[in-house]
Order: sequence, then C-alpha cells, then structure tokens
Amino acid sequence: MKNKIHVKTGDTVLVLSGKDRGKKGKVLQVSPKEGKVIVEGINMVSKHVKPRKAGEEGGIVKAEGAMYACKVQIVCPHCGKPSRVGRKIYADGTKERICKKCGEAL
Repeated sequence: MKNKIHVKTGDTVLVLSGKDRGKKGKVLQVSPKEGKVIVEGINMVSKHVKPRKAGEEGGIVKAEGAMYACKVQIVCPHCGKPSRVGRKIYADGTKERICKKCGEAL
C-alpha cells in the first residue's frame, strides 16, 4: 500500500498542534512510509553525539525531529493562507495540486 502525504519537500507549512503550534517552516524531508515530515526549525530535539574519528568533537547537538504530516498544513504561496490541498486533473491526464482557498496552483 502506498501512503499519500499532502506536502512535498520545499513546501512552506504551518504547524497545527504541539509545542511549536502556529509556527511556519519549510519541509526538509518527507517520509511517506511513516507518514512523517521534518520541518526546518520546528520540533528541535537534543541529540547526544559520540566522537567517531580522532579530532572530531562529540557533545549535544540540536536537530529537527520528525513529526506527523497530519499536524501540518500547507501555506499557499499566492494568498499566504494555510489551506487544504486539492487536485486538478487536466484533459491530457496531468495532475496539479491546487489551493482550496484561492484555487491557484501550489
């Protein structure tokens, strides 16, 4: 079974719930199998890193954690409002994602 996610890498999204609710960020990575996304500057977690090579520093590193895709909503680049994603299928069979608020292509 193929899992569909409404956002793609590079989209600007608004966080709907959690500790970073109301913040906007760019999608860095999408994992359709898990249904998760990684958003730039959102859901920051502390990672304990061990030095692997000689001269390399270890310590605590801040990194973005994955979050469920259902907790984010796409922000339309045309109207600037968070909206749902619609799909338009043309006569030649090509598909396009559209904003449900203004009808423009995403």
